[in-house]
Amino acid sequence: MTHREGTRVVRIGDRVIGGGNPVLIQSMTNTRTEDAEGTVAQIRRLEAAGCEIVRCTVPTMEAAKALSEIKNQIRIPLVADIHFDYKMAIAAVENGADKIRINPGNIGSRERVQAVVRAAKERQIPIRVGVNSGSLERRFLEKYGKVTAEGIVESALEKLRMIEDMDYDNLVVSIKSSDVRMCARAHELIAGQTDHPLHVGITESGTLYSGNIKSALGLGIILYQGIGDTIRVSLTGDPVEEVKSAKLILRAMGLRKGGITVVSCPTCGRTKIDLIGLANQVETMAAEMDHLDLTVAVMGCAVNGPGEAKEADIGIAGGIGEGLLIKKGEIVRKVPEDELLETLRQELLNWN
Repeated sequence: MTHREGTRVVRIGDRVIGGGNPVLIQSMTNTRTEDAEGTVAQIRRLEAAGCEIVRCTVPTMEAAKALSEIKNQIRIPLVADIHFDYKMAIAAVENGADKIRINPGNIGSRERVQAVVRAAKERQIPIRVGVNSGSLERRFLEKYGKVTAEGIVESALEKLRMIEDMDYDNLVVSIKSSDVRMCARAHELIAGQTDHPLHVGITESGTLYSGNIKSALGLGIILYQGIGDTIRVSLTGDPVEEVKSAKLILRAMGLRKGGITVVSCPTCGRTKIDLIGLANQVETMAAEMDHLDLTVAVMGCAVNGPGEAKEADIGIAGGIGEGLLIKKGEIVRKVPEDELLETLRQELLNWN
């Protein structure tokens, strides 16, 4: 049994994580939460991309009050992200947040944490206990000499025990670092020490390019070990890109079915068509056909193309100004280069 199957089930709005349930995709808005209209618009884009849980920062009382208006206009669970001020956490719960994210280490005294727990308990709202490498307490830095996976885990377990001692165990835990190896090691360590579901991700991973590489590596290592109940790919950019990347990572790990997987060759001097442009167009088109569970091949030449395309459900292989349409392992016909994309589109629209 994997760790994922042995974690507790936690309900977040109308979704559940843990207990072997599907790994859900999260993202976070980068709008001002006080701007309910703008935040709702962004969340709807995230929903359309496949986001299943969304988080908003709550730095002000105005933001906390906006949560109720936002929640009434979206279809996915809403999580409130709280730092420093425990009153914001309580207000977020009162305004309908489906989960709150806190770091008890920066909330303040035990009494303040207790007040937050009491509010969550009254409404059975789960609390995500988050510890990041960048906010690790001084005593753990001094104990281990620097930020370490062991220190992150010890800090997180201490905070979990604190809230459990307050007679509340409706918890999710996240331990994140921007260091891929440290983050992976921390998850390996904590998986054997708690059965609370884990929210996993590589924090502050970077821009679309570097962030995707680091996230794919880190999440791949963690997920392959059966660890992780919900994920966020943290990127500096449009949060919709986080959702797209998370979907691809889950599909690549065999944890998500559905959607088109595009495989394409790297091109070489034998390529006689605009394969790079064609492959990008196919990938964009495929993203709009999430209802299909297919592999589509886009190959560039007559040497390896036809053979490799036959391994996909459907594919195109380039020639000189033309290409082959290959379906279910059989060459169907030759198509002029400028008709390849539309021909493929029609085949997918009429797939059965």
